[in-house]
Amino acid sequence: MDKLTVRDIEVGDKRVLVRVDFNVPLHERTGEITDDSRIRATLPTIKYLIDRGARVILCSHLGRPEGKVVDQLRLTVVAQRVSQILGKQVGVTRNCIGSETEKSVANLKSGDVLLLENLRFHSAEERDSPVFARALARLADIYVNDAFGTSHRSHASIVGVSEHLPAVAGLLLEKEVNTLGGILENPSHPFAALLGGAKVSDKVGMVENIMGKVDYLLIGGGMAATFLKASSCEVGLSLIEEDRLETAARLMEKAVNNGVHLLLPVDVVIADELTAGADAEKVTVENIPPTKRIADIGPQTTKNFYEVLRRCRTIFWNGPMGVYETPQFAEGTRAMAKLLASLNATTIIGGGSTAEIVSNMGLADKMSFVSTGGGASLGFLGGEALPGVEALLDRGSRQVVS
Repeated sequence: MDKLTVRDIEVGDKRVLVRVDFNVPLHERTGEITDDSRIRATLPTIKYLIDRGARVILCSHLGRPEGKVVDQLRLTVVAQRVSQILGKQVGVTRNCIGSETEKSVANLKSGDVLLLENLRFHSAEERDSPVFARALARLADIYVNDAFGTSHRSHASIVGVSEHLPAVAGLLLEKEVNTLGGILENPSHPFAALLGGAKVSDKVGMVENIMGKVDYLLIGGGMAATFLKASSCEVGLSLIEEDRLETAARLMEKAVNNGVHLLLPVDVVIADELTAGADAEKVTVENIPPTKRIADIGPQTTKNFYEVLRRCRTIFWNGPMGVYETPQFAEGTRAMAKLLASLNATTIIGGGSTAEIVSNMGLADKMSFVSTGGGASLGFLGGEALPGVEALLDRGSRQVVS
């Protein structure tokens, strides 16, 4: 990575504002954290700063409060979990800016950690308000971005703050950029991209950008319906992106022209409704009734994908193979997760729901790398410049950070 990192600066006794991605999933009924992997992923940066005597100020969003204070989205439960993991008390402010918050920061001693309240309780955060950015910057001497998962957003805490403070990368962000950049620049072959999820439109840029680098494209999930429809298959009542049919056809043609083997499902699980308890059956893709919906990849498709992936040395996976939230339609996704966990290959999970799936299955530590960024990882692999990364100081920058 060509940006300065937290290793390149002196942080002892400095107030260090660290943008983290603590947008963790919460249990709908109890409000408890159901997956703390995003918290654990940024621990190396937090511990690095603590060990060097920095006064650490963490800031994050949680959920989509849309500029209003929503008690269920307060970061108290997150601060409690961070305290448990670090083995030291981590306080949380009542607001992320303002005089009371400034007093709390002023009371920090070397090695202390404080978490600011949900940034998105202020609509100014998502608007990248200069006033809001300055208010955040007043709290610190140095800014560290360790929130790769939100670095594709031009928000005040991601971009705006960097205009007022020396801005460097955290250890997680550095690892994300280096790992994802590695599969773009020098992947071990054969290299496969396993893609699922609902929409073709989310992944077009990435598919275009990696087309000349991959050997195999394996497509499942809801997006497979659009590709199947573009291949003149009946897909019944499956949701397709009508405006992406030509795109899907073009990508399939481009794969052929680039010598890329593109595999679509040959059989699927279909159902009347994509809900628990729905009647389901397995059929070949040539025999999907007009009144049914595709819910998962079928057993022969799973075998076909197995055969390809077992031969690969690098695999990037983003998106479930079916309606994973419904257990009876999760078989294809679970099979892919188990297979990747068993392979002697570089296996990279592209964040979002895919990261949650492997984490919930207890397989995250069996993968080479689990990205914390869904949209950010897709954007990065699509060749997009991420605003949160671009805003950081370049390596070799003449600006002195001391």
